[in-house]
Amino acid sequence: MNPLLNPFATVHHTAPFSQIEMAHYMPAFVEGIKLAKEDVDLIANNPEAASFENTIEAMEFIGELLDQVSSVFFNLNHADTCDEMQALAREVSPLLSEFSNDIVMNEALFARVKAVHDNKESLSLNTEQSMLLDKRYKSFVRSGANLEGDKKARIREISKELSQLTLQFGENVLAATNAFELNITDEKDLAGLPDGILEAAAATAKAKDKEGWVFTLQFPSYVPFMQYADNRELREKMFKVYSSRCFNDKFDNQEIIRKIVALRLEKVKLFDYPNYAQFVLEERMAETPDKVVKFLNELLEASMPKAKEEFDELQAYAKKIGADFELQRWDWAYYAEKLKTEKFQVNDELTRPYFELEKVKQGIFNLATDLYGLSFKLNTEIDKYHDEVDVYEVFDKKGDFLSVFYADFHPRDSKQGGAWMTSYREQFLQNGKDNRPHISIVCNFTRPTETKPSLLSFSEVTTFLHEFGHALHGMLSRCTYPSLSGTSVYRDFVELPSQFMENYAFEKEWLDKVAEHYETGEKIPADLVQKIIDSGNFHSGYAFVRQISFGLNDMAWHSIEKEIDKSVSDFEMEAMQSTELFPRLETSCMSPAFSHIFAGGYAAGYYGYKWAEVLDADAFAAFKEKGIFNSEMADAFRVEVLEKGGSEHPMKLYKRFRGQEPSIEPLLKRSGLK
Repeated sequence: MNPLLNPFATVHHTAPFSQIEMAHYMPAFVEGIKLAKEDVDLIANNPEAASFENTIEAMEFIGELLDQVSSVFFNLNHADTCDEMQALAREVSPLLSEFSNDIVMNEALFARVKAVHDNKESLSLNTEQSMLLDKRYKSFVRSGANLEGDKKARIREISKELSQLTLQFGENVLAATNAFELNITDEKDLAGLPDGILEAAAATAKAKDKEGWVFTLQFPSYVPFMQYADNRELREKMFKVYSSRCFNDKFDNQEIIRKIVALRLEKVKLFDYPNYAQFVLEERMAETPDKVVKFLNELLEASMPKAKEEFDELQAYAKKIGADFELQRWDWAYYAEKLKTEKFQVNDELTRPYFELEKVKQGIFNLATDLYGLSFKLNTEIDKYHDEVDVYEVFDKKGDFLSVFYADFHPRDSKQGGAWMTSYREQFLQNGKDNRPHISIVCNFTRPTETKPSLLSFSEVTTFLHEFGHALHGMLSRCTYPSLSGTSVYRDFVELPSQFMENYAFEKEWLDKVAEHYETGEKIPADLVQKIIDSGNFHSGYAFVRQISFGLNDMAWHSIEKEIDKSVSDFEMEAMQSTELFPRLETSCMSPAFSHIFAGGYAAGYYGYKWAEVLDADAFAAFKEKGIFNSEMADAFRVEVLEKGGSEHPMKLYKRFRGQEPSIEPLLKRSGLK
């Protein structure tokens, strides 16, 4: 009666979450691995000569049961985990790593893959087939298939160790985030905080059986506190705890970082690469570490003068309104919010009433309708993993089913911080049938309170658009093979669809359709819309420099050619020195909580956010020329970018959409840097 052991007999074959118990996972993993190994043996030992169909294509569908179990388990381990699930993840990850190594180290299987690859020119493959063959062959080579004895064995060990370390890193960040709360019982310590934020903090306190108000390190609580709390000592306390998560505390990740970067370096040196970044970037648009560092430094040169101007202006403003101290990191958001309000007469608390979550959600759905003809139908019969999740069926303009879409919006202790898009099933073709995807976005937006619905800050609106852009990339996929569909693209291309969608948050035509006062139904006033647009580049230089600093830190960790001989904090400080505007704070270090590069897939790839910004600004400039809802442009973007997944090199896809290579000029102009 284990529901994970059979194909899901549900509408659209979605996961039957409510039927799955913790005890079901391990038997399902064991059986899934066993069946997958049988699939591998059938391909590797096939007496027929290796062909694209009986080897490369057949490998796409190895371990369907294992994929089914893994997608449910690991998605829930991020979105709705518990101690038992985390313990099981630590037990399962090495098994999966070992199985993955068994595939790429299978000499008979690799011999067949190589035979097909060596004969590629005579096979008359289409573009997607050719891409799949190259990707499959490289995956073997880059995993050690060509290595000899001891080196091959060491690759296995490294892969296993890394799977455990990255998992532990993420668990530590979640635990450190959940471990802290600021419980305020004296009302005078709440000065400056808006009523809505106070109501949410009171609700948090009540849920935790505490008196007064509770603020946490989760974004909907932490960010407004840093923006509005007049009590500087408490802002300093919050900042120092947040910026030192997993740094010299009980969840310390410093030694894990050292081990991760050392193992990554050791791995690539077995392939004769000088550093991990060189290895990774071979499979990226940027191609080399030198090109990435040059790109980041060009952006730094363009943005640092403006960032310094912004810093000096804010320091002068703070002094003008009574600050008798030099600005520190815990002062930035607070005084920036005050200056922004004075300059533009706009802030989150003025705009929140117009961004009720349900209205924003409908507005984003309507945007997908305007651009791509999609419709979204809530289906309360489809099973879900948490009561707060909404599930939709998505249809195209002809009424054909496209995707299942899960939306999970609010923070909880069982959910990792931040926001992300994921899938429970990729889109693919098999036996003539188009298997449509199951897509999810997971966010940590402001919760509703007893008197107010969920009212979003403007940054939460842009985050929603961002993750929905990723979701569209998954939902609209029209590929043949699951490993190439949807968001299975180069890391420095994957952010294009998401960052493209963020542009609409600053367009009057879209804001006029979306923003309505949650109490009166009044459309957002035209002057407030204009203020949002005018304030769009407020502190853009500072934001650029901050993002660049993360990219440089990532590149430094993954460009080392020998193990580091200094502290994690000293290494980070040197990597980010050229971007620093504040004095060094000895108690803070961001790397131990930098999950993107140490627990996610962005190692030697964090620069990709900025790289994709060049693409998205250039792409949106084309829309601006013809109209931001222009159907001709939307069709081109859908067909050439969103539907194609990783079936072709991304620059080819982009040039077919745009008619030219991207220019950096639209980004600099959009950001007010030129």
